[in-house]
Amino acid sequence: MKHLSAGIDAGSSAIKVAITRSDAGRDAEILATSVQRIRRRNVHDVVNAAFEDALARAKVSADAFCYVASTGDVDAVSFATGHFYGMTTHAQGALFLVPEARSVLDMGALHAKAIKMDDRGKVLGHRMTSQCASGTGQFLENIARYLGVPLEDVGRLSRESQLAEEVSSVCAVLAETDVINMVSRGLSTGDILRGIHLSIAGRLVRLLRSTGAEGTVALTGGLALDDGLVHALEELFDKEQVKGGKKKTLPPIVVRSHPLAPHAGAIGAAILGAYRYEQLRKRRTETQPTA
Repeated sequence: MKHLSAGIDAGSSAIKVAITRSDAGRDAEILATSVQRIRRRNVHDVVNAAFEDALARAKVSADAFCYVASTGDVDAVSFATGHFYGMTTHAQGALFLVPEARSVLDMGALHAKAIKMDDRGKVLGHRMTSQCASGTGQFLENIARYLGVPLEDVGRLSRESQLAEEVSSVCAVLAETDVINMVSRGLSTGDILRGIHLSIAGRLVRLLRSTGAEGTVALTGGLALDDGLVHALEELFDKEQVKGGKKKTLPPIVVRSHPLAPHAGAIGAAILGAYRYEQLRKRRTETQPTA
């Protein structure tokens, strides 16, 4: 029997909601998704607004769910039935969106996480960038604001560039100083963005390799839709395989994004919530006294 479940991913910059219909987490169907940027608003108000928007899109009521699962900020969703860790939900959501993936690269606003998983979405290992790493969504958003470029144009401008000067610093503050110097030297906006993308991609490639990732890697988080960064990742993984005309021994990696990649955590939470509901229901049935 199929039930409705909801997942709410409370991130540092945005709240993502996914509503699914599934049979204990199997054969899940996404009915609606919603996202709301926090932007200095009260996080509980943003959670409620995103949830109400998702309810309207799915045309269901708040009391229709078997389980409402939260992930991310554990204190942000006061009405959640239960909570799941972010690595678990992103692995499950990534597997739903990219079934052939056995690793995940979650590129969030403040951190990037590389997750290795099995064919059931079970986390086998993970690594995370340091707090000061300039490879996050917030860093890229700050740079775009300084350059006067809308976020939706960042990827296009980067891909159109034929030149790049990479940012050398791993510290976000110093990296922003590098960008200011590039502007003063007259470098074009596209060349600066391409250099930033290559710098970020280089750190993410090393992060992924440190987990033993190989094969297909699903990209999640807001930066998964930045086609300039995705292209930079593809370029670096291609270069890994051939250097100086010689074949490399590193296992090949293919990165895959999905239009719903920013909602992977919320989708995974909803799927896991439906599974947990069914497990709890079975336990209650088994422990009920017989007549």
